[in-house]
Amino acid sequence: MHTVRRYSSGCGYSRRARGAALITALFVVTLSALLVSGLLWRQQIQIRRIENQQMMMQAQWVQRGALDWTRFILRAAADTSPIDYLGGIWAVPIAQTRLSDLLGRAGAAGDAYEQDTYLSGSIEDAQAKFNLRNLVKTPRPGQLELNLEQLANFGRLLAILNLNPELAKATALRLRASLVNSRQGLQSGGTSKLQGPAGRENIESQADNSSFAADSDTSSFEGGVNSQWLSINSVEALLDVPGFNADMVAQLKPFVTVLPQPSAVNVNTASAEVLAAMIPGLDVPNAQMLLTLREQVFFVNTGDFTNRVRAIAGPQLEFDTSQFDVKTDFFVIHGHVQHNRALLLRDVLVYRHRLTRSTRIISMRDAV
Repeated sequence: MHTVRRYSSGCGYSRRARGAALITALFVVTLSALLVSGLLWRQQIQIRRIENQQMMMQAQWVQRGALDWTRFILRAAADTSPIDYLGGIWAVPIAQTRLSDLLGRAGAAGDAYEQDTYLSGSIEDAQAKFNLRNLVKTPRPGQLELNLEQLANFGRLLAILNLNPELAKATALRLRASLVNSRQGLQSGGTSKLQGPAGRENIESQADNSSFAADSDTSSFEGGVNSQWLSINSVEALLDVPGFNADMVAQLKPFVTVLPQPSAVNVNTASAEVLAAMIPGLDVPNAQMLLTLREQVFFVNTGDFTNRVRAIAGPQLEFDTSQFDVKTDFFVIHGHVQHNRALLLRDVLVYRHRLTRSTRIISMRDAV
């Protein structure tokens, strides 16, 4: 009996040992599977990240090629006609189109790449809007002053849009301070300028790199100017001006822009609201009638524009024709490139030299 007990005890111990070993083995296998699956998951994420970067880079190259093509269209349009109007070739938008449909077939390898790439975009006349840079003028070297005429124009535009006209002065003061601070920041460094047309001042390659001279006393402006103020180089920067909010800025964006230098408004592309704001005595309904006539025959020069305005609003109407033009120097290129999962939206401000018909990129930003 004693011998049998020892044998039974040893058999139970052996079974418990085998069970523990099996559990340990299962635990090790499970742990290994978790570790391997985690490694595979991280590797998959890394691969997907690299693929996304590659697709985005390819989309950027497509966007760069499309931008060069668009700049060529602007140069060709300048060679075709000295007048920029909404019926020009540059004003025709490109609907979403497969890249292979634009370029044609270039072999199986090219087709595999182009089938997943779509391109769309449009060109906008930046001088169809009111340029906030016009609110500040440089009558003499070393001095910046508010342009009272343009200040009144901007106030009328705000009133037309049911906004507070008093914000015009606040905007002009903030812009003046912005130019002063930009000038002070450039005194210790260089600037990159565009070569402007003969007889005209050069423009900066960036809106916030203004070369216009500043007053010696920058602390005397209204509103508590200090060196921490950001440059007003976009319409969104109006959010830094007290009194503006996001809804108001969104309402202003179709009618207002910020360019690197003062500019005239192109009467062949401007909206009725902008024209009514810049011509005292012309209301929006009459400005809309003017646009209806423009759709039939565009304005060939400012004299033609003046005659048609007076034919609608009355021969006694007087206004400054120097703030208008029928040609444009600044354009905004809106590009949309989709390559597989990569989506690239870009807005590019381009300057076109009137004499040489050359184009140069001023700024580039991602569209919202």
